[in-house]
Amino acid sequence: MSTIQIFDPALCCSTGVCGVDVDQQLVDVFADIDWAKQNGAQIERFNLAQQPLVFAENPVVKAFLERSGAEALPLILLDGEVALAGRYPNRSELARWAAIDTVAENPASGCCSGGKCC
Repeated sequence: MSTIQIFDPALCCSTGVCGVDVDQQLVDVFADIDWAKQNGAQIERFNLAQQPLVFAENPVVKAFLERSGAEALPLILLDGEVALAGRYPNRSELARWAAIDTVAENPASGCCSGGKCC
């Protein structure tokens, strides 16, 4: 199984879903990550404000930060290689990387619609 690592910019808490002015994008990605984990995905998240040493000790992340700067985060690694940078993955990307069968998860997305199957 693949390992997905998400290197977040400096957030106020581990998820970024805290405080008075919550970013809806962070709420959505938190829900998608939670969904992927519940379906067996191996996902690790690291927050630059809370875990700067993890960023400094990973050669791929360190090189990315030196080249692009912290404003280019988030950075997503798939099995140690850059998969995405500058935005968070959506649910379908997480599902593809983690080999989650989304058709079985949502049969209405196949030939079935409105509760009637072909």
